[in-house]
Amino acid sequence: MLNLQDMSAELAASYDLEPSLTLVDEMRDIYERVDRVLPEVEFAGYAPYIRAINRLKAERNAVILAHNYMTPQIYHGVADVVGDSLQLAIAATKVDAEVIVQCGVHFMAETSKILNPQKTVLIPDATAGCSLAASVTSADIARMRAEYPGAPVVSYVNTTAAVKAASDICCTSANAVQIVDAMEGDTVIMTPDGFLAQNVARESRKRVVYWQGSCIVHEQYTAAELREYRAHDPGLKIIAHPECQPEVAEEADYTGSTSGMIDWVRDNRPEKVMLVTECSMASNIADSVPDVEFAKPCNLCPYMKKITLEKILWSLHRMGEEVTVPAEHLEPARAAVERMIDLSQRLNV
Repeated sequence: MLNLQDMSAELAASYDLEPSLTLVDEMRDIYERVDRVLPEVEFAGYAPYIRAINRLKAERNAVILAHNYMTPQIYHGVADVVGDSLQLAIAATKVDAEVIVQCGVHFMAETSKILNPQKTVLIPDATAGCSLAASVTSADIARMRAEYPGAPVVSYVNTTAAVKAASDICCTSANAVQIVDAMEGDTVIMTPDGFLAQNVARESRKRVVYWQGSCIVHEQYTAAELREYRAHDPGLKIIAHPECQPEVAEEADYTGSTSGMIDWVRDNRPEKVMLVTECSMASNIADSVPDVEFAKPCNLCPYMKKITLEKILWSLHRMGEEVTVPAEHLEPARAAVERMIDLSQRLNV
C-alpha cells in the first residue's frame, strides 16, 4: 500500500514540483489541448509533474499507455499512446521501450505484461481494480462450460489473467459482436459483463449466454434518465457505451466503444452531445472539437481515478509497482488475447 505522505515528501525532495505559470507558457502546446477544461492556474500545478515525468520516461526508456478514462492532464500531458482497451492491447505488442507504464486499471497492466513478458510493466497504483474483473473467476468459467458443453468462451478484456487463461478468446466493446459471430457453434458464452452480452445478442447471429457482471460506472445510467435529458433539450445527441443496460443503449443515438464514441463525435460534430460513460471522456476530446458542446452527466470510475500524475512520477522514480502474471496463466492468456487481436485485424474491426 502506498504511503501518500511519504511519497509526496520524497518526490518534493527529488524534483522541483512548485506550481509554475512559466512552465504553462513553456508547455503551451500541451495546455492548448486542455484549456477548455483546465484553467491556467490549475494547469500550473500539474506542469512540474508533467515535466518531471516526461524527463524520467526518456531516462528509463519508458512508454506510457493511457486509457481514454484518464484525466486530461495525464491523457494530454504524459501519455505516449491513448485509446480503448483494444487499441492499448495492440499498442502493447508494438512498443520498443523497455518499460511500460500502464495508466488504467490493473487488468490492463496485466494484459500488457501478458503480451510483453520480457518487459517491465508498471502500474502507478496496484489497487486500481475493476468491478467487472472482480466479478468472475476461472472457477465460474468452468461452471459455465459445464452448463453449456462445447460452447466457446468469449471473455471481455476487463478480466484477470486467470480468467483470460480459462477462456477461448477475448473481446473488447469495439469488436465483441464480430468476435462472437466468428465463433463456431450456435451458442457462445460471454463473461463477465451481462449488459455488454445482452447488447451483443441484439446484433449477433448467435445465441449468447452470459455471466451477470457489470461496470459500476455504466450500470448507474437509466433509460428514464436519458429521456429526461432529451425532454429538457430535444436537440441533444446521446451516445452510450455498450456496458450500459440494453434499455439505455436503445435510447441512445449511437452505442459504441470509447474509441467509437470519440470517432462519432469528431465525424458528426453534433451541436450538443452527451457521452453516457465515464466523466473524463468528454474532457479529453473537448479541445479537439471546439464547436461541440458537451452535456456532462458525471459518473466517475473510482479505480481509474486512483491513477494520478503524482503516482505516475513515483512509479517511474521508484520503478514500482511492477506487474507480474503467474507462469501457468501467461501462455493461455496470451493465446486468448492474441486470437482477439489477430481476428480483429482480419475482420478490420
